[in-house]
Order: sequence, then structure tokens, then C-alpha cells
Amino acid sequence: MAEEIKTLDGLEAAVTENAGALQDAAPQREPQRDDLGRSYATGKRKDAVARVWIKPGSGKVTVNGKEMNAYFARPVLQMILRQPFQVAGVEDQFDVNATVKGGGLSGQAGAVKHGVSKALQLYDPSLRGALKAAGFLTRDSRVVERKKYGRAKARKSFQFSKR
Repeated sequence: MAEEIKTLDGLEAAVTENAGALQDAAPQREPQRDDLGRSYATGKRKDAVARVWIKPGSGKVTVNGKEMNAYFARPVLQMILRQPFQVAGVEDQFDVNATVKGGGLSGQAGAVKHGVSKALQLYDPSLRGALKAAGFLTRDSRVVERKKYGRAKARKSFQFSKR
């Protein structure tokens, strides 16, 4: 019985040593910044694609050369853009410059949000946990279904007539 206890203690010690080695072996993420101190990421939502650069600043957001309030006039869309900063707890600490193409305003706002989240995570890897938990690093893959022939829309049929 005493021998079994010794082997179990030895086994536990080996497991804890291996766990420590595995944690040390896990790669620590490095911040990815360019020569100007910016981080770049691409965000996507529906048909919209956003190229996003972030750098430390006063919280100024520029989308396609316009202020955020001018480009995204609806308050809901502005709120969507602010979400990643609120979750990460870095409001008014980064300037954002984004160019967006494709889709409508809602999809473009979602694309910029996705790009900002990815760029924040690249700028400061410690923010990854909060952004991932909120689901901001996952690309929302829902897109419009294509129209099929013989149908009014993707799934809607034409009105059926018995006679």
C-alpha cells in the first residue's frame, strides 16, 4: 500500500512538471505593428470588406475619408463600431482609419467592427481573451442565399393556381 502511494505521488509530480513544460511551450503572441506603430486587419461581414488600421491616439474614427458620425449616421451603427473598444476597455485610446467596400451600411459597420477587433488583438495580444469571449473575432459567415431559377426569390415560390 505504501509503495502504491509513493508511485501515485511520483506520478502526480511528473504530471505537474509536464503541465508546466506544456505551458512554457505554448507560444506567446507577439504584437504585430508596422513601422508607423499601426496594426492592420481585414474585417468581413455579408458582402462588405473593411481594411482597418489602428494606432494609439485620441479615439478618432475615419471611414472612407469621413468621420464616423458622417459615414454611419445611424446611432446603432456607431454603437456597433464602439463595441470592441468598450469590451477591451480601451475607449478613446486608439485612432482608427478604415476603408470599406461592398454591401450596405449595416454590413459595412459589421465589417469595420470585425476588423477593429482583429487589429486590437494584433496590437495588444492581452486583449484577445475579452474580444474572443464577446465573439468579435469570429467572422459572421451568414450571407444572402442566391436566387434559384423557377422561384420568385431564393426559396419563395410563385403563386400556385389550381386552374
